[in-house]
Amino acid sequence: MDPSTSGRRPSKKRSSRPPTTFNALSYDILCLIFASLDLFDLVRCSAVCKSWDAAMNKSKLLQVLYCKQQQRKSTGLFDTATFSERSLKIHLEELAMDQHKFSLQQGLIDVDQWRGHSVRVDQCRMKMGLILTGVGDKVMRLWSAESYNCLDEYFLPDKAPLIDYDFDESKVVGLVGTRICIWRRNGKRNIFSSREGLFTKGLCMRYVDPEAVVGCEDGTARVFDMYSRKCSQIIKMHAGPVTCLSFGNDQLIVSGSSLGSITISGLSSDQRVASLRSTDIGGIRTLCFNPSSHLLFAGSTAGYASCWDLRTMRTLWITRASPNVLYSMHHLRNDKSTLVVGGIDGVLRILDQDTGEVFSRCIMDESSRLSNSSKDVVIERKKARRLSEDTRIDLITKTCRPPIRCLAVGMQKVVTTHNDKYIRMWKFSK
Repeated sequence: MDPSTSGRRPSKKRSSRPPTTFNALSYDILCLIFASLDLFDLVRCSAVCKSWDAAMNKSKLLQVLYCKQQQRKSTGLFDTATFSERSLKIHLEELAMDQHKFSLQQGLIDVDQWRGHSVRVDQCRMKMGLILTGVGDKVMRLWSAESYNCLDEYFLPDKAPLIDYDFDESKVVGLVGTRICIWRRNGKRNIFSSREGLFTKGLCMRYVDPEAVVGCEDGTARVFDMYSRKCSQIIKMHAGPVTCLSFGNDQLIVSGSSLGSITISGLSSDQRVASLRSTDIGGIRTLCFNPSSHLLFAGSTAGYASCWDLRTMRTLWITRASPNVLYSMHHLRNDKSTLVVGGIDGVLRILDQDTGEVFSRCIMDESSRLSNSSKDVVIERKKARRLSEDTRIDLITKTCRPPIRCLAVGMQKVVTTHNDKYIRMWKFSK
């Protein structure tokens, strides 16, 4: 024996066989694995790939599990003969909303943050698994809500400030100075813009294709047709500046003013339909309408959150959610239970849509930090903690609670911007 090799373990030959993947699993093994999942996770697995979806359809696992759950709920018989795709869809949506609600109320929270812009950014929108951020460095950036990779950039055409914006599947619409600009998301990149001076100073904008509505400093809401590129309508909404806008059902425009009033008008006329005003709660800073429940929510400069039913124009509740300004509020589409609000004190609050009760108060924990890199950015992961009702907010360092200037809600997640260089994603677990 060679003395130079004595005491060493014999080296193992590397296998030339490729690693086993899920694609190598047989249909029977896949069914055994899927059978151990609950209904909600089973549906998520069906969206992974065509082979998994085909295995579930062949075995009818979704139908069987759904019918078993319905049978347990009812006293009578419930079998696969009564199964329908619509009933399954409704049931899954209810499960998803319950999971979202409980994770926001009680789940553990991680906060991922990354430097998204070279200067301060204070606005964000999130939909379709995408995040659009901007205001500050003359560029809007589109991010993946999962990987945080930058997918696209939209540059402003000149030195005019970007005031407000939104996006959908095909375009980005922005209020730039005294113009409306439109960026195509797909195909040849073009920027369409209206003529200068079609309206006085704009403070906010909302759009639903094919119209954008601009809230102006002179108290008017100006309706802009994005295809003719003309201002088609001017509606006198308030005596003071229009600070925020929202769309209601049946082509209703809802606007809030710095004087504390809320006015409702229709896109089909230039007349106000109704005015809402409660007790002295300060100027209206943000609005949010839920089409599923017909409820309108408002946040004020004095920290009040309010709710009206637009079917009856009746005030349902008013809550002093924060001692200071509420800048932004949002909820997940089709969610009728939770409302997320943020403001100048930097505390992320979860409210009950029906009562206004504050379910939870959350801030970042600066003591925990873990860095990770994706394709484009360095991601810092921090923990967040929930505060008790008697916690003195003013005694908590401001590095843990930078002002929340804007937020958007997704499934078990909330993205926030804070008028600094960072974008933060709050991820709520079960």
